[in-house]
Amino acid sequence: MPAAPAPVFRLYLLRHAKAAWTLPGQKDFDRTLDDAGFADAEIVADMAADQGLRPDLVLCSTAVRCRQTADAFRRAMTEGLDIRYVDELYAGGANVYRDIISSQDPTLSALMVVGHNPVIEEILREILGEEAAIEAIPAGYPPGALAAIDFATRPSNGALPLGTLTAWLDPDIHNR
Repeated sequence: MPAAPAPVFRLYLLRHAKAAWTLPGQKDFDRTLDDAGFADAEIVADMAADQGLRPDLVLCSTAVRCRQTADAFRRAMTEGLDIRYVDELYAGGANVYRDIISSQDPTLSALMVVGHNPVIEEILREILGEEAAIEAIPAGYPPGALAAIDFATRPSNGALPLGTLTAWLDPDIHNR
């Protein structure tokens, strides 16, 4: 039996890990990870590194909790991991995420987006199709979880083709 063809493009969708509650006078943007969130980010980053799930580029929301989640991946993979911070990922909707994903350099083979719900979940549901998404995440997209989705064609012009979920790393499952 011939091996499956290599994907043209792989997208990693990472929802930031569990964040602390907003402190009095603190802006939502400045919320940090709580202790469980720091631990979960490290667990998922280590699992991804162990499984060879490595992006060529990481696009990360500028919110503190997202930057802290992405930093765990830098520590687990390499200090040279290319992480770029994108303001629009903080408050942008699904259209913004689609445009950002589809406008990346076509020579990239693997892109990670570190962002927020509900948009991360909405993008995953769109890429997988509703039935496959319900099977993959029946209780929703948990904080700190990472999806790896392979595509036979590249996203372009703000459109994301259907993809196949090839890996799912959920810190809640690991912690049970």
